[in-house]
Amino acid sequence: MALEHEYALLGGMNRAQVGRYLGVAAASISSMVILGVLNLWNVAKVIGLPSNIPPSALSLIGAGTVFTVLYWFINNYAWRWAPLGGWLKAPDLSGTWTCEGSTLNPDGSTRFQWSGRITIIQSWDKIRVRLITSTSGSNSIAAALVCDEADGFRLLYNYRNDPKAGQPDLQSHRGFADLVFSHDRQSAEGEYFNGQGRFTFGTMRLTRKGR
Repeated sequence: MALEHEYALLGGMNRAQVGRYLGVAAASISSMVILGVLNLWNVAKVIGLPSNIPPSALSLIGAGTVFTVLYWFINNYAWRWAPLGGWLKAPDLSGTWTCEGSTLNPDGSTRFQWSGRITIIQSWDKIRVRLITSTSGSNSIAAALVCDEADGFRLLYNYRNDPKAGQPDLQSHRGFADLVFSHDRQSAEGEYFNGQGRFTFGTMRLTRKGR
């Protein structure tokens, strides 16, 4: 079962506005394709070729079908490509990242350090942030992506963490992470806060692995 979930895109192109653009494009493309099919049908009739067009064939090239195809293509592929990606302002953070974390004491000193691997699965309208360490794993359950021209790209997400078997001192808990990615999207720094089972907080540093 897919665990990707919708995420808010703040500072990027409004998805409803993009949907309206796609609707206009789908209607225009569908009209041109149907007109072309009908012209070919008339030519076939003139030269005496079989020219019966079942209604189901025309329905396959209707505006609804064209819209679905366009949205699928943009959502899964085209949103990553320039210049469309720059227009949508949805940075591609997908991939695998090494994570170095520090859990802090209330006075700011380091309580202990830990490391893990973060995998981000992302399309234009959905995302999943998966963190795996030697003792536990977590999945994001809600997220927002902020496009900040001054600081970079900020990813805010809530997650649920579950300990691995054999970790009796750890409990399932929920937390929140705030990560700021560099403009080249090769590194990130941020903070995390836990509650509801593990009241800890600290810092995280991410480095993108080769793609």
